[in-house]
Amino acid sequence: MPDARAHVTPDTPQAPPCTLVVFGAGGDLTKRLLMPALYNLAGGGLLAEKFSILGVDHNPLTDDGWRDDLTKTMESFAGDPSAEFHPERIDPQPWGFIRERLHVMQGDFSKAATFQDLAGRLSGNVVFYLAVAARFFGPVVEGLGKAGLLKQTNGTFRRVIIEKPFGSDLASAKALNETILAQGDESQFYRIDHFLGKETVQSILAIRFANALLDPVWRRDYVDHVEITAAETIGVEERGRFYEPTGALRDMVPNHLFQLLTMVAMEPPGSFEAEAVRDEKTRLVTAIRPISPEDAVRGQYAAGREGGRDVPAYRDEPDVGEASRTETYVALKIAIENERWSGVPFYLRTGKCLADRRTEIAVHFKPAPFTLFKGKEGADPASNVMRLRIDPEPGSATRLNVKRPGPQMHLAAIETGFRYADFFEPASTVGYETLIYDCMIGDPTLFQRADTIEASWAAVDPLIQAWTDAPVCFYAAGSPGPKEADELLGRDGRAWLPLGEK
Repeated sequence: MPDARAHVTPDTPQAPPCTLVVFGAGGDLTKRLLMPALYNLAGGGLLAEKFSILGVDHNPLTDDGWRDDLTKTMESFAGDPSAEFHPERIDPQPWGFIRERLHVMQGDFSKAATFQDLAGRLSGNVVFYLAVAARFFGPVVEGLGKAGLLKQTNGTFRRVIIEKPFGSDLASAKALNETILAQGDESQFYRIDHFLGKETVQSILAIRFANALLDPVWRRDYVDHVEITAAETIGVEERGRFYEPTGALRDMVPNHLFQLLTMVAMEPPGSFEAEAVRDEKTRLVTAIRPISPEDAVRGQYAAGREGGRDVPAYRDEPDVGEASRTETYVALKIAIENERWSGVPFYLRTGKCLADRRTEIAVHFKPAPFTLFKGKEGADPASNVMRLRIDPEPGSATRLNVKRPGPQMHLAAIETGFRYADFFEPASTVGYETLIYDCMIGDPTLFQRADTIEASWAAVDPLIQAWTDAPVCFYAAGSPGPKEADELLGRDGRAWLPLGEK
């Protein structure tokens, strides 16, 4: 049975004993992502015998009721390929380890009594996980601080994992940082982005910095442009209430896409110590020029067909306004002003109801700097492209020119690469395993600091302001996106790699 144990090496240390306090115990994130991640960590032997879980929820729950509900949910994932976590079966041993450690309490996140009650139940090491709506982030952290729950004494740790979205613009991100840092030290707060929990995203650093043949060409002298794509085939569906005030720009760009951008474009850190890596990420994000409306496309899906079924327009989805201007698609041209990347455009796109599900980075290299093959019968040499494929089929592919068989020197472009599944045993993971484990052992490398968050919002804030009353471009559901996105690259003499083609 493929599971996370396939990726645990014998020298991986067990996390120290701690209590994981989950605010939002009855929520979807807890059921769909946190519990599978903890199950995998237990299966890998990475949780201490004295590990425990305490859920906090505003609804009345009992220990046995919560345990039964989570057990049914976990069992429903088994063998379901549509689920993000879909093992062949649920192993009773690791799930039994988690189940017997589950406890829950009812509490109002806005009431001091909740945190006083919580303080009476906790001692030793604690990780607080905020699996709640963003409006509760500040109040929960304030409640923890005022109840003395963030004080670290006698060698114990108290840490807080905060989900995205961390703010909705620069001002709100700064305000939230001020709120939480008034209650504790930066080292106690772990701002999570589950994209960084994906093995293939972390592997970008290994591909870049562990292969000497790449570093000399990973710069403006040889790179023409870079594409970063995060395309989904699903629509907003039942998430209209969340999506309406958020949109694709806030939901995806300052976090997911910028995290991919930092991994592919950051300078080599002096070491893989957490602060060395996070320093370079922050320097990279700070070097992004503020994005102007002329370099951005705002799209929204209209009715269409995807996967052989009719898809309603975004405006016809539940809880969406009939004249909504909320974007479900964003394409951006980004400029990074530093020595390595000056003059190299980075094109980012993300959207829902598109022709293909794909997350990848494509590095387009400049044409060969001589004309040895120019004018030969057939095509001129194609530009080399290296594609780092993150989802759904992790791996990489590189386009190279070779001689076509025959008596004359005619060229053909081919792709060579690898799939992770051909070299490594597949694991049914949700991407949260590494992140939760890293928080428990106190490694913040894969988490965002306050300055990185604020620099990311600073880059997109002018665009957010400019889009307040701006119209949207429409595209049919199941299509590659709006034509205006093609025009964004077309004016530079470039084109996106087609969606819907491998």
